[in-house]
Amino acid sequence: MSASFDLWRDRFERLRTNKAFELTVITIIVVSALLIGAKTYEEEVSRFQAVMLWLDVAVTVFFLVEILIRMAAEKRLRDFFRKGWNIFDFIIVTASLIPMDDSEMVLLARLLRIFRVLRLVSMIPELRLLIAALFKSIPRMGYVALLMFIIFYIYGAIGSFLFASVDEQLWGNISLAMLTLFQVATFESWATAVLYPTMEHYPYAWIYFLTFIFLNAFIFLNMMIGIVLDVMQKESLAIELETGEGEAAELHGLRDDVRELRAQLSRMESLLERRS
Repeated sequence: MSASFDLWRDRFERLRTNKAFELTVITIIVVSALLIGAKTYEEEVSRFQAVMLWLDVAVTVFFLVEILIRMAAEKRLRDFFRKGWNIFDFIIVTASLIPMDDSEMVLLARLLRIFRVLRLVSMIPELRLLIAALFKSIPRMGYVALLMFIIFYIYGAIGSFLFASVDEQLWGNISLAMLTLFQVATFESWATAVLYPTMEHYPYAWIYFLTFIFLNAFIFLNMMIGIVLDVMQKESLAIELETGEGEAAELHGLRDDVRELRAQLSRMESLLERRS
């Protein structure tokens, strides 16, 4: 019984790691996304309602079979749930089992089926790297965001004191001033709507705006990008070490070999000392 179970598990493991199977899963995810988008054109696809329903059922069954294959490929079922992305896929697939024929649940079922598109993230390693880097960089980015808020607050207070007489809707209080500065930071029509009207009353107001833009658009933005790139590099090295591929894995292997050689040399030196 155990030998038969191991045989089937090995088959499921080979199927799970098969590139053709992975491409098929990715294709079905894309098809699922297209089905969801097509359902927003209710008048155009009303004549194909039965076909759309059968396709949705087929996609749901495929995802269910695919997740069961991945679970069966594990030596122990709990090993499957030790990975966050597996839990994510399991929740998405389980939520997709809500039927769409009930009028009270149809909206919830459609919303949950939208999230099946996110399974592309769990299937493509490069996307997983980006998402992992994003979440791990958030704590460090929070300090930069806090510093940006302080700068916004200071410049907003200064702007409300200096330019309130120019336009009450833009500089009437500190909250309005900070919203105006946010528009300036996004470069959305800021020159014609904010800069030039202010300079008509205060010719040297450009110093205020240019220093603010320099701090936010150049310094803080580059700090954010630097944090994300640093985390992505660390995540990439971690993946290379985990998979045993890439320069990081080769360097790690060389370090292990050097440690083994040092250990052998130490043993040989100790033997020579004993004989002498």
